[in-house]
This record gives sequence, C-alpha cells and structure tokens, in this order.
Amino acid sequence: MIYPAIPLAQTILLHCKANNIKHIVLSPGSRNAPLTIGFTNDDFFTCHSIIDERAAAFFAMGIAQQQQYPVALVCTSGSALLNYYPAIAEAFYSDIPLLIISADRPANKIDIGDGQTIRQENVFSNHIVYAANLKDESDYLYSKSDADKQQPNTFFNVPAELREFNNKEVSKAIGLSIADKGPVHINVPFEEPLYPTVTEPWPELVALATPAVNPESNKFELPKEFMAQWNKASKKMILVGVLQPGTISHEVITTLANDPSVVVFTETTSNLHHPDFFPSIDKILAPIEKNEALLEQFHPEMLVTIGGMIVSKKIKAFLRKYTPKQHYHIDPKKAYDTFFCLTEHLKTDVNTVFSSLKNALNVKESDYKSFWLQTQEKRRELHKQYVNKISYSDFVVYRELFQALPNDHHLQLSNSSVIRYTQLFDLKYGWDVFCNRGTSGIDGSTSTAVGASVINTKPTTLVTGDLSFLYDSNGLWNTNGFRNDFTIIVINNSGGGIFRILPGYKAMDVFDKYFETIHNYTMEPLATMYGFGYEKITDETSLKKVLPKVYNNLKERKQPLIVEVVTPRLENDTYLINYFKYLAGN
Repeated sequence: MIYPAIPLAQTILLHCKANNIKHIVLSPGSRNAPLTIGFTNDDFFTCHSIIDERAAAFFAMGIAQQQQYPVALVCTSGSALLNYYPAIAEAFYSDIPLLIISADRPANKIDIGDGQTIRQENVFSNHIVYAANLKDESDYLYSKSDADKQQPNTFFNVPAELREFNNKEVSKAIGLSIADKGPVHINVPFEEPLYPTVTEPWPELVALATPAVNPESNKFELPKEFMAQWNKASKKMILVGVLQPGTISHEVITTLANDPSVVVFTETTSNLHHPDFFPSIDKILAPIEKNEALLEQFHPEMLVTIGGMIVSKKIKAFLRKYTPKQHYHIDPKKAYDTFFCLTEHLKTDVNTVFSSLKNALNVKESDYKSFWLQTQEKRRELHKQYVNKISYSDFVVYRELFQALPNDHHLQLSNSSVIRYTQLFDLKYGWDVFCNRGTSGIDGSTSTAVGASVINTKPTTLVTGDLSFLYDSNGLWNTNGFRNDFTIIVINNSGGGIFRILPGYKAMDVFDKYFETIHNYTMEPLATMYGFGYEKITDETSLKKVLPKVYNNLKERKQPLIVEVVTPRLENDTYLINYFKYLAGN
C-alpha cells in the first residue's frame, strides 16, 4: 500500500479513518497532492473527483445532507479554497457536517509573491463551527544537507508538543463537526517535495487519532412552565420547517394529531405527513390575509417551532403581527427568533419533549383544529378547480409532475419559484424532499442533488429553474458518473420568473435585462455533452405524454435524463396571482 511520506498528511488520513469518514471529495491541485495520494490509495475511502471546487463543495454537502455525517473536501491552496464558501455558508445554516481540508503553503511563503497563495487561516470564520490551523512540521523533517529533499528524514525530529498540537486540533475539528453538525475547516501547511510516498505508515501516528464525544448531549429536563402552558392553551400551533425524513416518531405524530387544540403546519421540506396536519400553508393563509376576524381566530396562544428554515413568507408575516404569548423552539443546537417573540430554546429533540409531555398531558377541548380542517378542505377543492381549468403554464407543469412522480422517490428542489410553487401542492408520503434553504441561494442545487443521489437509495429527481440549472451546470461535470434513474426537470421560462412573482415594478426599462435576465438558451447541448438523455416539453399535450413515459420505465433506463419544460414567460405570473384571488373570492 502507498502512503504520503509527509507525516502530517498521514495524521489527517488516520483521523478520518478513526472517525469513519468515508466519502472524500477531491479537486485537482499540487499542494494537496499528499492528501490526494493518501486517500485514493486506501480502499477504506470512497473518493470522488470534482474539478470545480464550488460544485465539489455542494456535491459533498449533498452526500452529508443525506447521511447526516461529515464528508471531507480536499483542495489545493489559493483561490480554490474560496470557491467552497457558498456551500460552507449553506451547510452552516442548514446544520450539515462538512470537513474542509485545505492544503496551504508554510507561513514564511505567505504574502511574499508566491503563486496560488492567499491568507487561508480562518478564512471562513463567520460560517464554520471550528477552524484548525495546523502548524508546519517541515523544518524538522528534512536534512538541511539534503539538496534534493526527496524523502523526509525522520518523524522523530518533530517536537512532541508540535505533534500533539496538530493531533488535538484535527481531533477537535472532526469531533465538533460530528457533534454540532456543521462545517469545520482544517488548514494544512505542506512544504515541497509533495509527491514522495512510503510503503508503511509512521507507526507513531497510529495511536494518535481519537474520536471526540459530546458529554452534554443527553442532559435535558423539560421545563415545568412549558408543560403548564401547553395544558392551559386552547389554541396551540406547531410550525415545522426543514426536517430529515423520519425525525418525529409515529407515537408523537399520533399524539399531536389527536389533540383538538393543536394545529400542525408543515412545510414541503418538513418530510412530515398526517391527514390532520396542514401542508401548503400559503394556500390556507393567503385568502384571509385581509380578513382581520379570521386572522384573530387563527391567532395561536402558544407557538412551538421545530426544524430548520421556514419558506412561507405569509406565515412569517402573520406570526410577526399576531404574536403568540409563548414561542418555544425545539432543536438540539440552535433557535432563531424568527417571529420576534421567542420564549425559550428547548435544547433537545422533538421526540424527547413530547414523550416527556405525554406523561403530564391534559387534552384541552377546543374547536381550533376542527375549524382549520374545514377551511383546509375548502381550499383543497378550490385549488383543484383552479389548476384543472387554467391553460398551460408553470402551474400546470407542477400539477402534472406531482401526479407523475412515483410514490417512493427522492425529490430535490431548487430555490426561488420552484420551492414556492411546490409549497402549494400536497406531496406524497413516500417522497424524501430536500431544498437548500440555509441561505436559499440558487447556486448549488444541481451539485447538491447529484451528491445526494449517491447516498439516497430511492430514484432521484431534481426540479429546477433554467437560471439555477445554467448557473450550476458544472454540477454535471462529474467523473464518477450518474445513476441511470437520476432525472432533472428544468422548467425553462426564459429567465428569472421569480421576479415576476415578487412585488416590483415590471414596467421598468431595466427589468427584462437586469432582473428577469431573459435568455434564449436550451438545455439540450448540456445533456449531450454530459451523456444525459434529453426530452423537451413545449405544451400541455407533450407534457402529459412525456412525463408518464419518464417515470414508467426507471429501472430499464440506460442513462440519466434531462427533461426541459418550456413555459410561457409572460403568462406564468398572471396564473399565480389569479390563483390567490380565486381562493380568496370563493
């Protein structure tokens, strides 16, 4: 077996192995050669080669998103590292563990005019859980009289305190990424020569890698005040944001569903379903936005939030105006005061809270849920009437797509109009639904979906807009290839359709060019270049013909597929605006 000759590179590898970090995403470079040599020559690791570092970081995040465990990113020095930043910020706000390992030059080579050299230490300080800036060992590895420096002299020359510092920093960084579910950065200085190898690892390193633990993880006691308020309130709202599938136990779901004083509002990304819960929040709220009497009746006494970011602007606006008396957020890590009325952060998981509450639970008689169940049923009927009578548009595409998608499926959504349209539909129980809502950017949706498809055993479909897809087209530049059941649905409305939906003055001279950014590109050349099959939809007839064919033969498909759905740019926003008017007027 081949190992990098540089001991510090071996230290990194041993720590990853000790902590069972198997997926390694590598981008090409010279300064990171010791790490690339080590990872790719050890069968324990599954290595992925992604050339574009921005795409590589989102690809790694997609894997980590699914397995909820760190994935390592390895890059060379210089600006390569900075291309990781969009995905790092997304991972930070979405609580996704990433291990960023950047090769660097020794400190005496920084800011002297060397190429591919920037100030790498602490470069992500605002958006990481921890930064480990390792110390250079090269001064102690090579004989000063050895002009060629083809092999390190001896590891024994490295002072014990220096070895111990680097070892503890690597261990701490990996441990925090696992425990706190976030990105960490390990900056590793390497001096040339970078390519020498050895056939045996340094034996002194074997015992150094020690997984970190979080001793505080099991300490939680449910506040008595929370229990008292829960039993007292006759109007309780639970709002569920981003969650992994299966996060909330069946027992807890049943308990909440059976309480007449509780309404559970679920976002598309909550992966939470029950017939008595309330998905499609905007569909319920939008028609009553100006009805003060109904809004007051809807006003909860107590709010409990679960999970990550909330997409619905309407629920945010409502709860900021009609603030509950108490707001508790349940999460082991953090709580955002999204509605400016946070009472307390319950630092544990939702199952622990409601399992504890069950022993002291008094079911409060109330008509709070029954009223909104009736309202929801009416909205669903109106929704069905409207989408079945309108002409071909974005709205019709989502209607047909969600009918065609198989029950057991992994669904990745891009941001902007895609996630907002999806929020208006009731999704099937068997779908795992994900969207990059940490920073809500369009920049890595494709790469994230590709990475996620590596781990999720279900067939994957990415639903994306044209700008988002084009922006991240390097996400398809993947030397490891794709599963044949991977599908990309590109809804091409010739620009940033979200800007026609959002409030704004569309008659401005600059709107088409600088906001909507109109284009005439097609996705077919990209499909050809990256080895995807290609289908094009331009009207309702082809929509109803092609989509069923896409999903009827997934197991027999010979290559991944891009489906480009061209929709009318100037009509889509009108159908959506009229949708909310229709709900409000009936």
